[in-house]
Amino acid sequence: MNATGRDPRVLVVEDDEEIALVLQRSLRLEGYEVRIAGDGEAALDQSAAFNPDVVILDLGLPKLDGIEVARRL
Repeated sequence: MNATGRDPRVLVVEDDEEIALVLQRSLRLEGYEVRIAGDGEAALDQSAAFNPDVVILDLGLPKLDGIEVARRL
């Protein structure tokens, strides 16, 4: 739990579903609240709705690459 009284939130942005799920499971075991986005557009939508503390961002994404996602975030 962090200073806000909730578990830290992490958004995993990864188009390889298997990798995303491994990261999600590992982070949840460490006490993080985790959501996954599989492409750049979904990352922006998830970020707006979820308000993550940290984003783990793949650069080679479909629809909108990770660099553009980072710029927009």
